[in-house]
Amino acid sequence: MSLRQIIFPAESRLFPGQRWANIGLRTLHLLGMAGLGGGYFYAAAGGAWQGFLYLTLGSGLALMLLSVWSNGIWLVQLRGQAILLKVLLLALMPVWPEQRTALLVLVILISGLIAHAPGDVRYYSLFHRRRIERL
Repeated sequence: MSLRQIIFPAESRLFPGQRWANIGLRTLHLLGMAGLGGGYFYAAAGGAWQGFLYLTLGSGLALMLLSVWSNGIWLVQLRGQAILLKVLLLALMPVWPEQRTALLVLVILISGLIAHAPGDVRYYSLFHRRRIERL
């Protein structure tokens, strides 16, 4: 089996309970984002928001790994590339704290736009210049 076949299987991989794992991770992710929003928008003292940042990053990375494991096609679709950008923006927050609120607003805007965009947008590949669902 080639590396391409491992990363981009002909059919997406699933495991028992995957939907519930995804739901649980998304719920933790929303909790992290809510805590970040409260901490950033209302200027929480000290690093009270940092635990929420790590919850957001950890749950987001777990969701990303689950998506890539299911089918790496996610990496070349706009929905995956948007999430990679959001992870980068979140990772910049501790490094660039004076811009953390603006970075969070940008992450939320990207999230809302991509999550609710039509399939032709979410499944679009910048590399292929068209909607793709398998390689």
